[in-house]
Amino acid sequence: MRVVAKRLCRALCSVASTKISRPLSTSTQSKHWPQSIFASPWSATQLRGAKFRGADLKPGNVIEKKGRMYQVVKAQHSTQGRGGAIIQVELRDVDSGSKSNERFRTDEPVERVFVAEKSFTYLYTDDETGNIVLMDPKTYEQLDVPKHLFGESYVYLQDDMNVSVQLYDGRAMSASIPTRATCTVAESEMPMRASATPQYKKVLLDNGLTVQVPKHIVEGDRIIINTADHSYMSRVSLWSGPSSHPAHSGSLVHQTTF
Repeated sequence: MRVVAKRLCRALCSVASTKISRPLSTSTQSKHWPQSIFASPWSATQLRGAKFRGADLKPGNVIEKKGRMYQVVKAQHSTQGRGGAIIQVELRDVDSGSKSNERFRTDEPVERVFVAEKSFTYLYTDDETGNIVLMDPKTYEQLDVPKHLFGESYVYLQDDMNVSVQLYDGRAMSASIPTRATCTVAESEMPMRASATPQYKKVLLDNGLTVQVPKHIVEGDRIIINTADHSYMSRVSLWSGPSSHPAHSGSLVHQTTF
């Protein structure tokens, strides 16, 4: 009987300690929850409805206004006499892609949405829907992203290019590409003699864009373009080893700046 009584006592104590420890652990977690969220705001829970000042808005932020999601494209601070400081922002509607201009007071509360940034690989552009089809390199799951989320930079998309997508509850809010992209010159004027002063000319790239490049750049050259402002950065030269095929182990790609 003593053995049975001891076992019953241990069982009751175990149940009681479990019931007590659970609320204690819960209160401890709730006490430290805000700190963990701000340390990594989208690691486990994404925040919506967090209030910020208009002065804190920056390009790339996602905000909610009148029930719709907008991405901040541009933000410029200005002062209007007695009216105080304001911030002029260009917004892009996440759903429609349409742009609008809004003004906020620097102390005006703005509802900002925290998004998770994730890396994807570009696969192709769907001709029927016009969406950009991406793939998660870890899970191989595909994600369709509206073209307008890439803005003007979508023309630089190339096979297997790594892109970044900002997600909220699994939904794409915005997308961006690397700041440098390698393009091929499709059409160019004849090169001119070297000059003491830098001279530039217009060339047509294989993605349809027209950019300014140095005079010595010719058709077929591969050049590196700054995707943020479409400016020329450098020329890429290719020297081949035993084989002229780029995939050959003896070939070497070298970047030359002119």
